[in-house]
Amino acid sequence: MLGKLARQIDPNVLVGFDKADDAGVYQLTPELALVQTVDFFTPIVDDPYTFGQIAASNALSDVYAMGGKPLSALALVCFPEKADISILEQILAGGLSKMVEAECTVIGGHSIRDPEIKFGYSVTGTINPRRVLANSGARPGDALVLTKALGTGVISTAVKKGTAEMEWIDAATRSMTTLNRRGAEISLKYDVHGITDITGFGLIGHAREMALGSGTSLRFFASAVPLLAGALECVARGFVPGGLQSNRAFASSCVEFDASVPENLQTIFYDPQTAGGLLISVNPSQANALVKELRESGVPAVNVGEVLTKGKVLIQITG
Repeated sequence: MLGKLARQIDPNVLVGFDKADDAGVYQLTPELALVQTVDFFTPIVDDPYTFGQIAASNALSDVYAMGGKPLSALALVCFPEKADISILEQILAGGLSKMVEAECTVIGGHSIRDPEIKFGYSVTGTINPRRVLANSGARPGDALVLTKALGTGVISTAVKKGTAEMEWIDAATRSMTTLNRRGAEISLKYDVHGITDITGFGLIGHAREMALGSGTSLRFFASAVPLLAGALECVARGFVPGGLQSNRAFASSCVEFDASVPENLQTIFYDPQTAGGLLISVNPSQANALVKELRESGVPAVNVGEVLTKGKVLIQITG
């Protein structure tokens, strides 16, 4: 919808909404730029404190995906008029705990009465204008590294249905409450050409944006892509969120799956993620070293694919 409005011309906008990137970047000086993002959503877990943590991790992720450092945040709150205010206190406390971990200061916010709880943040950070890791930077020959397993969408759907096993819930919660900070900071030490975080559009949706932005094609090795415990079982039981179906309807025309990739696994690649991992396009000569350092620091990174010269198929998924 923004694209239908009158276009603003500002040479200081290095990354705007027309780029389909993770966050906006606005240059202040030759050495300094702001990176800005906003994200909020309805609860996806029952515990208010954990919901606040997930919302904060998700909002911060877009700054990390650009290679930026979060500095300040504004809370966005929608809360029912007659609901127990202690629930909101717990949500805010959970969010604050992750902002403290990120060394990002919450300096205010805005709240409205709403029948449905919604929570998130607008986050502002800083970045070197010459080191913006946009999703359009991928180069043919690059290796693709993923820092978190897939499956939070289907597992969250199982939670809402009351049928998720505790092992699945624990694994998904750990993933969603883990900041992408370490992944971003370590990546900046290597010859990384582009990064995006895997969130609502799923792996394929965000890979599509990377491929289109960089004028390349991407190939993923299905057997290498990490999955959360219970993810495939959730698909087999039919716990498929509406967002997954929308992602598949939108992006399936640009994807080619090998016949060896099982249908349930294909479905997971469209799963909308909350606070998902980083997809990193890195010089192939440094990929193994990057993965090694990430894993040694506690980030479960995996080499999941490669960047190709643009072909007829935008995204290939091999067995």
